[in-house]
This record gives sequence, structure tokens and C-alpha cells, in this order.
Amino acid sequence: HILPSMFFRELYDPSLAQASYVIGCQATGEAIVIDPLRDPAPYLDVARAEGLRITHVTETHIHADFVSGARELRAATGARLYLSAEGGTDWQYAFAAQDEAVLLHDGDQIMVGNIQLDVLHTPGHTPACLTYLIGDAAFVGDTLFMPDFGTARCDFPGGSAQALYDSVHKILSLPEETRIFVGHDYKAPGRDEYAWETTVGEQKAKNIHVGAGKSRDEFVQMRETRDATLAMPKLIIPSLQVNMRAGQMPPADDQGNVYLKVPVNKL
Repeated sequence: HILPSMFFRELYDPSLAQASYVIGCQATGEAIVIDPLRDPAPYLDVARAEGLRITHVTETHIHADFVSGARELRAATGARLYLSAEGGTDWQYAFAAQDEAVLLHDGDQIMVGNIQLDVLHTPGHTPACLTYLIGDAAFVGDTLFMPDFGTARCDFPGGSAQALYDSVHKILSLPEETRIFVGHDYKAPGRDEYAWETTVGEQKAKNIHVGAGKSRDEFVQMRETRDATLAMPKLIIPSLQVNMRAGQMPPADDQGNVYLKVPVNKL
């Protein structure tokens, strides 16, 4: 438990190295899912087993490496969708109807029953990234990984190593006992188990990219050099086309067919 009368469950998919989270208010029965995968069944099963109703769905950012399940979960439950209002023109959600989602800014709050989520804008990996703070726990998406794996890449459109450094230190300014829950874990060399929970104190001391007092210049040089060697995520082409619509497929053509496009001149 992160707070009294709060249900918490992480769901991890090792094929995508991705963690999503179900958080419920046991006093009211309301629940939120953070970063759902495409199949809504696991989240519905957890909620049903715990006597909860999924009333809120949110994303930490527009994912480039898996297709979001926000729309499927919303369709199955009637939950309200909460998404970043940040991102500018580079990395912004597009909607068939703007009233389908609540758009969040830095400093906003979401109430899930009696549970308060504080919204922190933490750009760098993308300009739209958000962190959700609940009690003594921060759900950071891809901004930070486990200390032995470091930080997220910054070479997507609108990404910035400088902004990521600032965002990481915004998170690391929280109390050292604050628990950090990450969006991905890739099992760093020498580690046999997947992990998704760490603390501010552990990150400050041990994060291989930003820990032990590394300077902004050191971090930016490391991050930009490393990013130049990375391949595109395998699922980036379908993921972005769907996820920028918050999980909705592109519109059908005149014959009713739905297509995902491959921009061959951009690859």
C-alpha cells in the first residue's frame, strides 16, 4: 500500500519490458490505470477481483514502443481519459473530439475517489512526458529507469537531453524515501530479475547516468552520444500513429479499410 485504503498492483509484460499500474481507492471503489497495454482483460480482471471500478485511465506520455490500450479500456469501462496537454506541435495528442480527454498541465491534480495524483511535467524523453505523484510514490514513465539502466533516450522529435536532466532532478528533489515506479525495465547486464521499483535515494546514489552528482554537461554529452547509436524502436511506426490518437486507430478509407502508413522517405 502506498496510502491507507489504497489498492496497488503492477502488471508487467516482459515481451515489451513494460510496466503498467492499477491504483484503486478502496473507500469509494474507484480506480485508475496508468499506461495500459492494448488488451484490457488483465486490468478488468484485477478490478473485478478487488471490487473496483476503473473510472480513470491515463498515460505518462505518447509511447513509441507499444500500442496503447487507453481506448479499449475506456470503451470497456466508460472511464475518463487523462492525458498531457504539453508537447507543442512535435509530440501532441490529436483527438476526434477534444472533449474525450482531460488535458493535464504541470501542477494539476486528479482525484480517484479519495486518492490524489499530483501532476509533474517532466519533459526530455518527449516534450509531453508527465510524472504522477501519489503519496510517497512517483510514477515516472520513461523518464528514469532502474538505477543500473539509467535514463530514457532523448532523440525523438522534441526530445532534449538538457530538459531530461532538469526533469530527472525535479524528481530527485523529492524526499529520498520516495518510491519511484518506472515504465520499462530491460534487465541491465548482470541482473536476472525484472524490476520496476526503486527510490529517490537509490537513484541519486547509483543511477549510472545521473547519479553520484554527475553534472549537466557530463549527462548531455553521454546521452546525446549514446542516443546516436540507438536503433528505432521496433514498434515505433504503428505505435505513434495510434498513440497520438490516445489508442484510437486511424480513420477508415471510403471502403472501410483502416491502414497504418509507413513513411519510407523518412526512415
